Amino acid sequence: MNLPNALTLLRIFLVPVLVVVLLTRAEGHVFLGTAIFALAVITDYLDGYLARRRNEVTRLGILLDPLADKLLTAAAFLSLVELDAVPAWMVMIILGREFVVTGLRNVAAGRGLLIPASGLGKSKMVAQVVSIFLLLLGRKYSILQAPGMAVLWLVVVLAFVSAVDYFRRFWREALKPMSRPVTAPAEATPEELPSAPHPSPLRPQ
Repeated sequence: MNLPNALTLLRIFLVPVLVVVLLTRAEGHVFLGTAIFALAVITDYLDGYLARRRNEVTRLGILLDPLADKLLTAAAFLSLVELDAVPAWMVMIILGREFVVTGLRNVAAGRGLLIPASGLGKSKMVAQVVSIFLLLLGRKYSILQAPGMAVLWLVVVLAFVSAVDYFRRFWREALKPMSRPVTAPAEATPEELPSAPHPSPLRPQ
């Protein structure tokens, strides 16, 4: 196993650790949970960077990396719901979008369609990370709660808009073969018409 994949697996391993630390509410759980989340985010950056830099992109890494990202953000958001730090309905919209888009991406891949991540999706991911940091630290510093909720609202909006954009691009790519004009077969030119057989002098007429 190469280093990028090992970092991805480390991020997956940190998911249950993050949940346990946050939900046990032990002394210092806010700072420890924030540190664990920060470490996981760093591994998310490093595994992709190292895979490209060292030319170690593998099928396993392509499969595990988005899975690790979704597990991490889902664990953090659900823990914040359990801590009464965020409304459950907002988290359900965010996570529901992830499941729907992931399913659509699998359908697209099955049809041989490549739909790259859009700027909206990347912006949503950055906003998610920022909101989680602010909301986690907002458990200790109340001044950060309002900015954290403001960024979370932005995440909800971006989740909806990016999902609509992904559906639009999927259908546009899926309907491309059907939109090709059907052309009637060209009429054969006189030169292309089969000529009548010439009588052979060796064949009786």
